[in-house]
Amino acid sequence: MSADHAATLDAFTKLHPINYPLLSDFGRKMLPGYDAIVTDQKSPIYHYAKRAYFIIDRTGVVRYAKVQANPLDLLDPAEVLKAYKESGV
Repeated sequence: MSADHAATLDAFTKLHPINYPLLSDFGRKMLPGYDAIVTDQKSPIYHYAKRAYFIIDRTGVVRYAKVQANPLDLLDPAEVLKAYKESGV
């Protein structure tokens, strides 16, 4: 899920072939439900998406969640892979 426009995600997919769909929440309707958006109106990045990582199983249960306070902070891919393996998904 990305806060980028669907056209941006389509362009990304053409440059970087992947075998799963990229979903757009450009209207920011889902992000608040995952606490993945800055909601403080006084913040200079109000309404920006936070950097967030979720592993959701086939039944919709969130098996792993990590939301970074700073959108520039990336999670170590090894940590995501470890969480995926431990999630049983």
